[in-house]
Amino acid sequence: MFEEIIKNVYAKTPLVHTITNYVTVNDCANILLACGASPIMSDDQKEVEEITSISNALVINIGTLNERTIQSMLKAGKRANELSHVVLLDPVGAGASTMRTSTTFELLKEVKFSVIRGNISEIKTVAKGSGTTKGVDADVSDTLTDENLDEAISFAKGLSAKTGAIIAMTGKIDLVADSKKAYIIRNGNAMMSKISGTGCMLSTVIAAYCAANPEQLLDATAASVCAMGLCGELAYDKLIKNDGGTSTYRTYIIDFMSKMNTEILQGGMKIESR
Repeated sequence: MFEEIIKNVYAKTPLVHTITNYVTVNDCANILLACGASPIMSDDQKEVEEITSISNALVINIGTLNERTIQSMLKAGKRANELSHVVLLDPVGAGASTMRTSTTFELLKEVKFSVIRGNISEIKTVAKGSGTTKGVDADVSDTLTDENLDEAISFAKGLSAKTGAIIAMTGKIDLVADSKKAYIIRNGNAMMSKISGTGCMLSTVIAAYCAANPEQLLDATAASVCAMGLCGELAYDKLIKNDGGTSTYRTYIIDFMSKMNTEILQGGMKIESR
């Protein structure tokens, strides 16, 4: 499974145009370099269409939303659609404010997304128009468990059918689905939630994997979720041995992404399909 996904990233070195938040922009750039892609961070209206034109994928992340970047996101998204590029939406904090929620729906109306990635609260907001997001984190009541997994799979497949996008809901258990098939992924470590940016970094890796594998968007998304979670596991093991803390953990995650290959992924991924 996923034998060629990572190899294609290294072979093609996709350029990923990332309009993201200023909290995690450096981490997103570094994780893209680590996974074998190339980052370009541009959010000014005067150049986003040009930058998207020379790129292979576009990430739209609304983490530190402002009126200026909303217009940039719309311009870049429409241009990427014209060129049939991979476009990913990371609706950070959707449901936490009227502005975030309305912007999410404006983007969904105006731009066709290849992948939508968020925590379960954010994805529920995308589906229902309202949610209980706690800041940029999932509400405690929105937890994917073995008990509600079947319901979540049906929900994700339905949302994929409605939006035409791959749906990636990430948390303690990760779920990646199109309208017909879902992957359940159990890689990762709880400490990943203790540092900012792991979700943002994952979104950029997904975009890179999808850009290098445009005919396999579901598998590419699932592979990248597995890879990021596995990096979190390997980084945690090294962290414990070296008595490190949260800042070191972030660095180790990026380090392990730079070492990720097909053999490591195949040996460590915890995935099933339904």
